[in-house]
This record gives sequence, structure tokens and C-alpha cells, in this order.
Amino acid sequence: MIIRIAGLLLLVMLAGCSTVSGWFSSDKTGKEPAKLVEFKPAATFKVRWHHKIGGSGNSILQPAVTSDAVYAANAKGELFRLDPATGKQVWRVNSGFTISAGVGAGDGLVLVGGVKGQLAAFSVDGKLLWKTKVSSEVLNVAKVVDGIAVVRTTDGRLSGIDVTDGKRLWLYEHAIPPLVVRSHAGVAIERGTVFAGFAAGKLAAISLGSGIVIWETVVSQPHGNTELERISDITSLPVLDDEQVCAVAFQGRVACYGLAQGSLLWSRDLSSDKGMTLFHNYLYITNTSGTVLAMDKTSGSSVWKNDQLYMRQTSAPYAFGDYLVVGDFEGYLHALSREDGRMLARLKTDFSPIFNAPVELDGGVLVQTREGNLYSVTLH
Repeated sequence: MIIRIAGLLLLVMLAGCSTVSGWFSSDKTGKEPAKLVEFKPAATFKVRWHHKIGGSGNSILQPAVTSDAVYAANAKGELFRLDPATGKQVWRVNSGFTISAGVGAGDGLVLVGGVKGQLAAFSVDGKLLWKTKVSSEVLNVAKVVDGIAVVRTTDGRLSGIDVTDGKRLWLYEHAIPPLVVRSHAGVAIERGTVFAGFAAGKLAAISLGSGIVIWETVVSQPHGNTELERISDITSLPVLDDEQVCAVAFQGRVACYGLAQGSLLWSRDLSSDKGMTLFHNYLYITNTSGTVLAMDKTSGSSVWKNDQLYMRQTSAPYAFGDYLVVGDFEGYLHALSREDGRMLARLKTDFSPIFNAPVELDGGVLVQTREGNLYSVTLH
């Protein structure tokens, strides 16, 4: 059954509920993406290296960066280790399954998840350490913290996995509404607490060691007359600092809460399926239409917005020095001024979408395109 809701397509049945998956695009919404506007560059992207690893298929895969390696995967099941300085391949292994989530790394391990619930751990030299199964398709594998990896699956569950043997340590479950958005969103882990957003606008703080819920709250209440209108899921990564954690819901609102008890600090109506970043005194967010906004983190008041990337499937922003870096559906990287949102630089990659926010790598940033190209770039 094909549906239309702000460009999200493909309704499929799963475990008694339905999920909506796909990406926002002009041909699905009837709204044309903004054409790129010429500007006088005030900064310059420079490609340090580029390496092709293979496409991500229908999944959204993200590379992992450690102190001495870059790990990346493709949908065919291949996992790579690259030299972070040169991009040269160190090793390549085949997981034996279609990879739908990864890469998670830490504590000397590298993890990927599969479409049939497979979860595999490899050593830093590419040796398979163990393989196990979780409840359903793996959508995200968090980095390893204190010997535990948090795994998100399509049935809405979070599992805490002991990375020494792949056994489940705890399981977090919650009620799932009839219709949910398929989300590859990860979790934020800080000071022994897992912060995760879920369907129906729920945000939870969970003990990393035990899986016990510390607090739960609802960022956005579903509203509307139909199940489509009532979708209000958190589909992106929560962001936090020493004082607060913030989350945003699709067709809902953005809100920030105190870390310790989940007390509401502020909220405002806003829809986003891509996500945001919290940096110094500001919250930077990409809304559903692709507009990039800056807000005061203490009040939610608007600071600036840039709508030059309207309907270009703009990724979540990454704060890098004085810049905000985002990708778009045609494989462009854009650098905006953190101060006022002006467009400062642009880089063309391989013309395929960049869905995830960049990750930092040795004084620059690293991005993975849907076609499976990794680009390590600097920005000055």
C-alpha cells in the first residue's frame, strides 16, 4: 500500500503494526527542491582522500571513527577498516549477511547488524569474535561504552548487549502505535545513561548497566484525525550537554529537559525527521522542509534560519569550529556560518544523497554517501 505523508512512502506490515519508510524528496511531495544559489565563498572544502566501499541500499549506514581507524560498511555485508590519514584499505571482511546497521565501535570491537536480526562483532584486525541474533532487523548499533552496545531493532526495542559474548543484558520495550516511522536513529550515551527517542514522541533515559528506566517523558503528543496525521515519532538522535538533553519529533515539537529528572525546560512546535546538534549556547536543527535553524538552547528562541536548502533532504547539521556542515540529496556538502547561517562553502561529491550528519576526523569531517563513497575533507 503506497501512501503520501510529507514525502514518506512505503507502508509495510511488521509485528502487528505498520511502519512508514523512505526519504523526503520533491517527487514524493510535489514540492520542488530549491536550486543552489551562487554565492561568494568565504571558506573552502578540500578533499583529503576518497574511498569507495559500496552502496548502503535501503539502509542509512554511518562510518565509525576511532583514534587509529575508520570503519565503514556496505549493504552487501562487507566491513572495511581504513587508515584515517590516507583512506587506504587496511582490511575487508564479509559479515555473511545484508548489513542494515552500523558501524558501532569501541573497546577494541567493531559491530554491524543485519536485516534478519543478525549482530556480529569483529576485532580491530578483522577477525569474527561472535555472531548472535536479536528480536528483529537491526536499525542502529551504538558505539561500545563500558563493554555494552545498545542495539535498536524495528520492533521498537532497545537491547543492551554484552560485547564479550553477544548475550543480551537487558531489554527496553514500549507500546508501539499502529503506524510508525522507520527510524535508523541512534542513542546518546553519557555518564552511564542511555538517552533514546521513540515512536509517539517518547524520550527515555535508561541505565546503561541495568536497562532500568530512570525517567520517561513525551516530547510530542500525537494529534489529528487519522493515523497518518497522528504520527509524531522521534526519528533522530537526542543531543545533550552537561545540563540538558533535547529531542525533536516529526510532525511535533522540539523540547529540552533537565538531565537528572527529565524536567521540561522549554518546548516549541517544530517538525524534523533529520535531527540537530547542540553546541555551546545554541541548538542547530534541520526541519522537515530542509531549512536549517539556530535556537537559543536555554529558551528555544529563534536566532537565525537559512531556507536556501528547502526540500533538498538536508541532513542533520554538524558543528565544526565556526561552521555548520550539512549534506543534501544530490551529494553536496554545505558549510554555513554558525553565527548567522550564511552559506560559506560548498563541495560536490558523487551526486548521491548524504543522509547522515558528518562525523569529525582529524581536524576535518568524514561523510558517507548512499552510493558508498567516503570523503575525508577539511574546511578552512
